[in-house]
Amino acid sequence: MAQPHVVRRKFTVEEYHLLARAGILREDDRVELIDGEVVEMSPVGSRHAGTVKRLLDRFLPLQVARRVVLSVQDPVRLGEFAEPQPDLALLRPRADFYATAHPTPEDVLLLVEVAETSADYDRQVKLPLYARGSIAEVWLVDLEHDRIEVYQDPSPDGYRDARAVNRGQLLSPSAFPDLPLSADELLG
Repeated sequence: MAQPHVVRRKFTVEEYHLLARAGILREDDRVELIDGEVVEMSPVGSRHAGTVKRLLDRFLPLQVARRVVLSVQDPVRLGEFAEPQPDLALLRPRADFYATAHPTPEDVLLLVEVAETSADYDRQVKLPLYARGSIAEVWLVDLEHDRIEVYQDPSPDGYRDARAVNRGQLLSPSAFPDLPLSADELLG
């Protein structure tokens, strides 16, 4: 007997927002739109949360100097079918602080994903999504392997430049080479 042909129906970003306005998705639901599918996000453990706070602390001088807008676990619109919520985004300054519309790839200077248990998912699903969306630079803070992976030069097939930064090494966002950061201090 032949298997029935199943067609998945993708949600657009607009439909995803309608689900929230209709109360089907609640504001406190931990979900994001990935390739047209509403995906439940992993629970945030204490090490993950502490790492996000540490990153925020290290990038705060850029916001104080009005060089960036820091965005923590907020949506970034990546086309018609994707609106992920990275752990941290460094965004181009904008007078309205993105109150009129979520940031798009042109607004993003750096995205950071922190992975306590989700590094494989981030590498296989989110990084290709970010590359297809033309996000110039993404850092994956891999807490399980105690390293920071830096991804640059996006293409439709993924990032052309990827490197691991280990303890004892420094890194800087490409948009802010004057901000050297220690992998040790970011990993905790």
